[in-house]
Amino acid sequence: MSESNRLFCFGYGYCCDYLGHALVQAGGWDIYGTTRDLEKRALLTERGITAYIFDWESPLADPTAALENTTHLLISTPPGDEGDPSFLAHAKDILKLPNLQWVGYLSTTSVYGDRDGGWVDETSERRPTSKRGSRRKKAEDQWLSLCETQGLPIHIFRLAGIYGPGRSALDSIRAGMARRIEKPGHAFSRIHVEDIVRVLQASMAAPNPGGIYNIADDEAAPSHDVIAHACELLGRPVPPLVPIDEADLSPMARSFYNDNKRIRNEKMKVELGGELKYKTYREGLKGCLDAEEYALSIFQLSGGIGD
Repeated sequence: MSESNRLFCFGYGYCCDYLGHALVQAGGWDIYGTTRDLEKRALLTERGITAYIFDWESPLADPTAALENTTHLLISTPPGDEGDPSFLAHAKDILKLPNLQWVGYLSTTSVYGDRDGGWVDETSERRPTSKRGSRRKKAEDQWLSLCETQGLPIHIFRLAGIYGPGRSALDSIRAGMARRIEKPGHAFSRIHVEDIVRVLQASMAAPNPGGIYNIADDEAAPSHDVIAHACELLGRPVPPLVPIDEADLSPMARSFYNDNKRIRNEKMKVELGGELKYKTYREGLKGCLDAEEYALSIFQLSGGIGD
């Protein structure tokens, strides 16, 4: 990569924020992105991130100016029934970018659907069993079509359940919202946000247009095991197990238990950076706890929120 790069993120959320911070720390990067919220736009601007308003009803007002000189593009906008909003609004603008070296699309493992606890890899057929998964599949196809027909350097990253500081079982326990739901034989795959960032940086350094990668840790595990371990780390009592049929879950919460699969991550390891920093939820939750303690010390020293 050149000494000066420009990352533009459609949907500057949790993962994009971690990536942007890592790139700025590395040096030689300018960070741009979109948000749907005016207040968040102001906060991003205060941190040195050039931010634009973008959503389904509000495409970029001047896409040529906003995307000018973009070398790397990350798409993290949630899709709808028609697919990805950034594709629908700005695919033609993106194809005109002369300096574009790498494009990443953050998809999810929901595209695989339910496998009754079986394993899937990147060659497995996509057969989503939820609206969420069907929308992601459509968005993947939209971006991959531009790779096949226009040479767009797209890379698809199918993320397992994302967690990290401020967004983990530790936080749900502190908020009094943690429940240990039991569905025999069910397991979730997860991935720590720092490992997502390491994988994205490795891909950006060695583009492989059309590449598709599962991004998951080494151990799919029942959610109730994760909650129990988080309680132990915090010194809190472990909630009792509640059978899923007695849990009175919302339709959205219950939908996450409908799919049961385990995600293979060998391709990610071989092509994008070797071993994970957080191989399982145990190391990951400890890392979250350590990061929170470090962030608190920085906050106290600086007197406020900063980079």
